[in-house]
This record gives sequence, C-alpha cells and structure tokens, in this order.
Amino acid sequence: MKKILTLLVAVLATASVAHAQFGIIGGWTTSKTSIDTKNFSENFKGLDNFHAGIAYHAKLPLGFAVQPELTYEMKGAKIDHPDGIYAGLSSTKAHCAEFGLGVQWGIDLLIARPFLVAEPFIGYQFASDERVSIGSYQVDIDSVNKALNNAKNKLDYGISLGAGVDIVRHIQLSVKWYKNLGPLFNDSKLNNVGDAVVAAVKDTKNYQGIKVTLGIFF
Repeated sequence: MKKILTLLVAVLATASVAHAQFGIIGGWTTSKTSIDTKNFSENFKGLDNFHAGIAYHAKLPLGFAVQPELTYEMKGAKIDHPDGIYAGLSSTKAHCAEFGLGVQWGIDLLIARPFLVAEPFIGYQFASDERVSIGSYQVDIDSVNKALNNAKNKLDYGISLGAGVDIVRHIQLSVKWYKNLGPLFNDSKLNNVGDAVVAAVKDTKNYQGIKVTLGIFF
C-alpha cells in the first residue's frame, strides 16, 4: 500500500509539473452586505470593484485541475439613504489579500476546456474604510469611524463556486459566486460607538457577490 501511495503521489506530481502554467488574472467584482436587525431599516447597495493577482494552473488526471491564486480584492457596500434618522453604517469598504485554492473539473475539447470550479479561500484585510450615518445622535463621528475600523475583522475566509472556460490553453474566463463566511465585525471591539450604532453594526452580514475573471497563462 505504501508503494502504491508513493507511486500515485509521484504520478500526480509529474502530471502537475508537465502541465503547469503561471498566469496573471484580474477582473470585475460585485459585493454587497445586508443587515438583519429591527433596529436599522436602511438597505445596502452593492458596489462595483475589482480584483487582480497571479495564479498557478496544474492539470491532473480524470479532467481535474488545481489553480492556487493570490489576489488583491476590493469589496464594499453603501447605504442608499445614509441621511436617515437611524444610526448605523453608511458604507463599508475592505482592501484584502486573498489566497484561494481552486479545484476544477472539466472536459478538454482541444481548443477549449469548459469547467466547474469550487474554491475555498482565506484573506487578510490590510486596509478598510467604515463610515456611519448618525442621524440625530450627538456623537464624535471621527471617533466612531476609527472604532469601527479597529473592530473590523482582519482575517477572513469563504468559498467561491462557479464555472469557466480555458481557450487554446492560454486564456481563461470564469464567473464565480463568492461568500465570505466569517463575521464582518468583532463585537468585543465595538467600544465607545454608542448603543444605537452597535445595535446596527453587529448584525451586518459579510460580503458576497459575483466575480468575473480573465486570466492569461504562459
């Protein structure tokens, strides 16, 4: 059994090296959030953003392939009417570095390879911009914004699901739905922002949306 496993690993490694390609990727990202609370009635509007990075594509037997990706991701959302009477977020933005491990399965048609993909990912937010709508509440808006930025979770994780096509082995186009699964804010760090703001912010859902990606592989 040990010899069989060793041989299998060697075959997979050889296949990966023989059919491996490096590439650059980038494209369009939609993102949105939602609030599930009775204390805040405004609705978030999604923002159009972008992503860009590098990828490594390695073919495996039986139509499978793996594609690790390291990307810069910009995500965010805003309130349609931030000047309402309620206190809460008026916009949320994140600049993240994400690592995803895409597992693909497709059919090689020589000039094209359509495929399905599932991609778990982890990310680190290195910058953010949180803005609040205070309404009639008398608070220090700069202190609230600073506190919200500090309370934003830096580490995150999620999953992407989608489909794509490789064209003549050098061009890749994919469309994926993604969902960040970790909480957007760390409730224990929401200090000195006022009860009304905390009540709204703590129920804000994490980012989700659609990614359309174009890749060039060499």
